Amino acid sequence: MGSARTILVVDDQPRIVEILRDYLEADGFAVRTATDGSAALAILSQERVDAVVLDIMMPGLSGFEVCRQLRASSEIPVLFLSARDADIDKIRGLGMADDYIVKTASPAEILARVKTVLRRTDRATSSPADPGARLDFGRLVLDVSAHEARVAGDNVPLTAREYALLHLLAQYPRQVFTRDQLIERLWGGFADEGTLWSYIRRLREKVEEDPARPRYIVTVWGVGYRFDGVRR
Repeated sequence: MGSARTILVVDDQPRIVEILRDYLEADGFAVRTATDGSAALAILSQERVDAVVLDIMMPGLSGFEVCRQLRASSEIPVLFLSARDADIDKIRGLGMADDYIVKTASPAEILARVKTVLRRTDRATSSPADPGARLDFGRLVLDVSAHEARVAGDNVPLTAREYALLHLLAQYPRQVFTRDQLIERLWGGFADEGTLWSYIRRLREKVEEDPARPRYIVTVWGVGYRFDGVRR
């Protein structure tokens, strides 16, 4: 398998850090730890890590702020860890990070979700796209090699997961994906329909001329979603 994957665990509760470190190391991961946001950013600026398990509510820099600073220069997978289970926090968290885990989850479940995020990242990078590959639908164009979307010639800022969702749908025009299929493909099953809907809504706001009457990302009532563009 080669060298061990490195996980950075960040939490202001030393006991949680200790438990997660033990579980991850027992499964073969190398683990770095930090108990505040500043220490986490210092490690990330100096060392290569493969994923970050990041507490949201910490004194000083919150997990949200750490993630914002990290995302300015890196797409390292981030799994938010929080004591709060409110839907608004889930939506906000998944909009920035790759997963959102409530602290009532067992260490074994957290380990499984770290593995799921790493597998998803590996799949996304294991097969380089054809450098000239484009999905051209006229007004909307996806530059596959650059992981970019353009609308009417202008680049549209998308998070990694927003792009992954748009790319998946656009690869298979007119094919209906059920909500469960999309949740499994994009989140490894660890999300809900509300989270998926928030991503669909944000994508429509970014790529549709009229998000209320979408031309590309179409709802198939009672089933899921499909992409209705015609390739050029």
